[in-house]
Amino acid sequence: MDDSKKRSSAMTEGVDKAPHRSLMKALGWTDREIHMPMIGIVNGANEIIPGHIHLNRIVDGVKAGVREAGGNPVAFPVIGVCDGIAMGHTGMKYSLASREIIADSIEIMATAHPFDALVFVPNCDKIVPGMLMAAARLNIPSIFVSGGPMLAGHVPGGSVNGMSLSTMFEAVGSQAAGTMSQEQLDVFEDNACPTCGSCSGMYTANSMNCLTEAIGMGLPGNGTVPAVYSARDRLAKEAGYMIMEILKKNLRPLDILTPKAFANALAVDMALGCSTNTMLHLPAIAHEAGVELDIFMANAISAKVPNLCHLAPAGPYHIEDLYQAGGVLAVMHELDKAGLLDGSLPTVSCKSIGELYKHATNYNTSVIRPITNPYSKTGGIAVLQGNLAPDGAVVKKSAVDEKMLVHKGPARVFESEEDVIKAIFASQIKSGDVVVIRYEGPKGGPGMREMLSPTSAIAGMGLDKDVALITDGRFSGATRGASIGHVSPEAAEGGPIAFVEEGDIISIDIPQGKLELLVDEKVLEQRRKGWKCKESPITTGYLARYAKQVTSASRGAIFKQ
Repeated sequence: MDDSKKRSSAMTEGVDKAPHRSLMKALGWTDREIHMPMIGIVNGANEIIPGHIHLNRIVDGVKAGVREAGGNPVAFPVIGVCDGIAMGHTGMKYSLASREIIADSIEIMATAHPFDALVFVPNCDKIVPGMLMAAARLNIPSIFVSGGPMLAGHVPGGSVNGMSLSTMFEAVGSQAAGTMSQEQLDVFEDNACPTCGSCSGMYTANSMNCLTEAIGMGLPGNGTVPAVYSARDRLAKEAGYMIMEILKKNLRPLDILTPKAFANALAVDMALGCSTNTMLHLPAIAHEAGVELDIFMANAISAKVPNLCHLAPAGPYHIEDLYQAGGVLAVMHELDKAGLLDGSLPTVSCKSIGELYKHATNYNTSVIRPITNPYSKTGGIAVLQGNLAPDGAVVKKSAVDEKMLVHKGPARVFESEEDVIKAIFASQIKSGDVVVIRYEGPKGGPGMREMLSPTSAIAGMGLDKDVALITDGRFSGATRGASIGHVSPEAAEGGPIAFVEEGDIISIDIPQGKLELLVDEKVLEQRRKGWKCKESPITTGYLARYAKQVTSASRGAIFKQ
């Protein structure tokens, strides 16, 4: 059967499909529903993620739109991890690893029950890229509508405004340093995360939802309409209507996810100052789409794309402010003024991306700087390279204090996140130090944990302008300061980070893209000869299998093929 025709008819048409239809009637479906286009709704709802607690509401909106447009909506669930709740313990080892299971489970569901089209309803960190990977892999008509961002928190009386999850992690460091009382910490705890939705800064979830819009897989507003706004419900219905149009036109994800579309996404990434985790997820999505995306492409695009936004943790603004300022399309409109985007590319709106952003307005030039007055002439992310990271390392340079862009200091070496946390709270980390956390990569962790707890503790103790952190693990999008992650090859693969010793001098030059260990090569060779890989802390279950299959962070931590 021609795959451009109704896929679900393969299990609904003909006498031999009577058993299939009988099972559908057991679901309560009528003959009319059975013969309608069957639209799968990939539902990320669960009751443990604040960004997903309300997704059934979004799914209900999608269903209403699909039904009104003549389709039969069928929802099915996927797993999800809340990175904030998983942070700082073994649970974080499972976060990145869950991305592959999400993609695989969607492939299973959509192939075993051949839906005609899919509406993806994600919101948080690994769920968005996992769903995008599945969409590219399956390549059937698809559209994304996220759950939307959380509103920022405010302390009663207005003494502290614009709070977010990163505020809480940094407050823990402040309390440990004696600059915040327990009573103040309690007030912060009660008010930092006031609504459902993905955490309110330009962290990984909102980065990926904004880039989903920029790359053409989400409708305008997908990345920025707040979760609690009625406009989010209207957007869900529009996605339901639009998937039926996409199905009629047979518009597929691989028609949209082209090399030029990824270049557009990287440009928007640089302008927004997105999470460093985009340097894991965009290559992984590109791989599924058959597109080669080398992480060093980010430097080439950053060299010509200015940073226009300083959203939390890089600055005082939040996603709700970006929404009020005009959203992702207003950012793209600014970039287009300098010819930095390809406006001809298709989108799930059934219009070109240029048609969508050409009428966008920048309503607040403090939130979205004009192209003529950027925060910096280069983008928000840098990929570093040198003898400490031959295959690359990633830093969110828009969140680095200017005095730390170039730094040289002694290495303080730790074998895990737990070890460094103890040292920070024991005041053993001093101004000028370069903290090295190793054996936290995709294989060595296993699972490549985020290091929000140590970076936030350092920031909360007032050391973020004086101390650098380097790891083969990764950092949360909520991290600020000279925090360099994704060091590749990782320690567990015998990368140079495995041979750093206490007191070695490390040189960081972010503007020049350099990360160097100032140790003679002959000395490093001697250290290599005596090296023995640290044993993995997990030897059974999914993570043990994950460690055997996963590739380097420089390749997006995809599985071996």
